[in-house]
Amino acid sequence: MPDLTIHSLREFWFKWRSSRVLILFIVFVALFLDNMLLTTIVPIIPDYLYHLQNPKSPMDETYKFLAKNCSNDELVRHRSYFVRHPFQFRKILRTSCNWTVDWAMNKTEIENKQRTIILENENRWVGVMFASKAFVQLLTNPFIGPLTNRVGYSLPMFSGFVIMFVSTLTFVFSKSFGLLFLARAIQGIGSACSSVSGLGMLADRYPDDEERGKAMGTALGGLALGVLVGPPFGGFMYEYVGKASPFLVLAALGLFDGILQLSVLQPGVSGEPVEGASLKTLIKDPYILVAAGAITFGNVGIAMMEPSLPIWMMTTMRASEFQQGAAFLPASISYLIGTNLFGPMAHKMGRWLCCMIGMILISVALIGVPMATSIYGLIIPNGILGFAIGMVDSSMMPTMGYLVDLRHASVYGSVYAIADVAFCLGFAIGPAMSGFIVHAFGFRCMLYTIAFICLCYAPLMFFLRNPPAKDEKMSLIMNENHSSFSYARSKSIDNDSGY
Repeated sequence: MPDLTIHSLREFWFKWRSSRVLILFIVFVALFLDNMLLTTIVPIIPDYLYHLQNPKSPMDETYKFLAKNCSNDELVRHRSYFVRHPFQFRKILRTSCNWTVDWAMNKTEIENKQRTIILENENRWVGVMFASKAFVQLLTNPFIGPLTNRVGYSLPMFSGFVIMFVSTLTFVFSKSFGLLFLARAIQGIGSACSSVSGLGMLADRYPDDEERGKAMGTALGGLALGVLVGPPFGGFMYEYVGKASPFLVLAALGLFDGILQLSVLQPGVSGEPVEGASLKTLIKDPYILVAAGAITFGNVGIAMMEPSLPIWMMTTMRASEFQQGAAFLPASISYLIGTNLFGPMAHKMGRWLCCMIGMILISVALIGVPMATSIYGLIIPNGILGFAIGMVDSSMMPTMGYLVDLRHASVYGSVYAIADVAFCLGFAIGPAMSGFIVHAFGFRCMLYTIAFICLCYAPLMFFLRNPPAKDEKMSLIMNENHSSFSYARSKSIDNDSGY
């Protein structure tokens, strides 16, 4: 009887380990933690860098002087609140020390303006730091794709966890811009390992195109959930607990993910290397490039907003750290809905059409963001933006796997390296350029420009409507004025895949 029980437990263990749903959960958790770490620092960094560069802020000294002379500790403990609410500041001054009202109001108003100028100049450095992760990930991805073909998906996946764990701990102990920059850059290496191997693993385990779309949508839901939870979580923990606290929580969650990977995936080198199309061959494929371009331009708008929106909110709305993080909530919630809704739906309606509509909606949303005059005014445009990006990502990620199946060999490491490069390109270009563009032309002009680019790119999705198989003779012919493309086929095939 004990032998029978042991045998049953062993069978259950092997069945559990080989479950596709469990693999999907592991990829979901990995993407969740990666993007939670990515966005947790969004509301923290602007204020933290400001205090690093200005350890003896004149504003802090003014509030300490007032608290000492007016015998009211609230003026120091809640000075961030009073900076944003001058009416309440005036009221408490009248209650505590009527003689200082005019002097304090004038002095803090001058210091508020000085703080605004410093924050606007800081925009560029915040953008460069945010972009460092994407740039490193961009450089790492081309090596990870071919590596997965040689060693399998499990070992790069686990390596990604280890590297991101180190990055998280580095954030805990960072007390300079250089260390923060290093922690963000290290994360890029871990993200490349986790994203490429995770998506490649899903494409391999879900060979059916419709099932793959659903699985990719669910996995991208982990990405969305991380983006959803990260900013408000980071803002809340920073404002009420301290800078290190959110990263310690993430480190603990990361350990759970690592233990899960060790027990289920049992990382190791796969038996035989798998031959697939080379990275160079895939990059030359015009259909893969069009799909990758959609991922890049679909995400570059929100990437530009990451460093610039919190600072714009601080200067125009006097928003708190928690409010800066909460401003991304509508986009994150709607992205979560969009990826899960359009994972299966895009297959039925046509992924090219789903992506085209998403690109148009992104343009509309980006135009609406700078029109907001309060945090509540950001709800609708940010909500539309997240939903639209969800449409683009959930349709184009499975499309990349489909194009490899259709036109090359069904090996997915390299094509998802390209997909991740496309994703990272948006998050590298966006934050790096946003600070300089905002400084030169303004926040509104920056978003209007990227909205126009997305609108112009949307019609290119029509080319993915019915891509040719690898045995078709296909030529991409440019017309005489080189402004549009047409296709000449030697034979056509019926495509019932929804494209």
